[in-house]
Amino acid sequence: MAGQTEKDQKTEQPTPKKLADSARDGDVLQSRELATALMMLVAAGWLIAAGGWFVRSAGDLLSRGLTIDHRDIADFAPGEALLRNGVELLLPLASLFAAALLAAIAGPGLLGSLGWRGKSLEFKGNRMNPMSGLKRMFGAQGATELGKALAKVALLGSIGYWLVAKNLPAILHMASSDLHSAVGLAGQAIGHAVLVMAGGLVVIALIDVPTQWYQRNRRLMMSKQEIKDEMRQSDGAPELKQAQRQRAHEMLSGSARKAVSEATVILTNPTHFSVALRYRPGIDAAPVVVARGRGDVALAIRELARGTDVPILEYPQLARAIYFTARAGRVIPEELFVAVATILAFVFRLERAVAEGMAQPAVDVPVSHHFDADGRKQG
Repeated sequence: MAGQTEKDQKTEQPTPKKLADSARDGDVLQSRELATALMMLVAAGWLIAAGGWFVRSAGDLLSRGLTIDHRDIADFAPGEALLRNGVELLLPLASLFAAALLAAIAGPGLLGSLGWRGKSLEFKGNRMNPMSGLKRMFGAQGATELGKALAKVALLGSIGYWLVAKNLPAILHMASSDLHSAVGLAGQAIGHAVLVMAGGLVVIALIDVPTQWYQRNRRLMMSKQEIKDEMRQSDGAPELKQAQRQRAHEMLSGSARKAVSEATVILTNPTHFSVALRYRPGIDAAPVVVARGRGDVALAIRELARGTDVPILEYPQLARAIYFTARAGRVIPEELFVAVATILAFVFRLERAVAEGMAQPAVDVPVSHHFDADGRKQG
């Protein structure tokens, strides 16, 4: 029983598949505090950059609205006047809306959670369970949210008190100033206050984001048994994998199996691609590709090579380059001669290299021959 309990304990980090599945279901890293901080920063920036523009536009609109002359009565066109005055006021508001939209997108973008996930909108019956709601309210998550709320109130309250105490003389001086000066001073004070408050929210967000990451990571922790089950689902049971390898052996013709046994070296990717090269000095004018494969065929080539003691070296970029640019029975592309020659020189003195503890050489593959696993050129 103890062994079973230990096996089911959530002690392992979530796998990439687990993280991808949870994100697809709508469980993504998110922080309301980060979104709020970004919106406040945008608001502060807008007040500083475009606040004066908005105040002037609003003032001009109010002045024109309260001024009436004979032309307004003789050429009465309320639609035209509304359009002309409204556009002038809507332009600064449109800039604020655009900036706020960018901030709303930047929040999940910074956390790597940007995207549409339809499953998060699906009806979830467990949300209707009162016990689940009480557990969220009075559990660890509820305590965390309460702590964040209290910290936010304390921090922002302290910042607000400091701002009022610092600007109190200026606020009292506005009463004795003319209207334009008072509006300008008020605008500066509001912009400065919003910017400082946004700074406080940034501090809260810098604490909240790691907290949210830790909570999500802890929530997605896996047991050893879950990881084993996932590997079985992804890679197949050992019996199935053995059957697949057997079919791969059968896929290789007798001539291909013979060619692999006569190969000089096998280059791998290391698990997706295998390329068998042969070079017989004095007989072959250049290295020849005697067999190549991917997936199960690549596994079969490597197993045949192990059975005949053909050296197997991992050169991912070079293996893909040869696989996608050369066919079996053909020489390798001329652009890859130097890289392959370096490897062959190492293979021909392999016993000495192993005895001396020499590492396999690094090779440079031309950028024109960089391929990904799907055969698309990189760079």
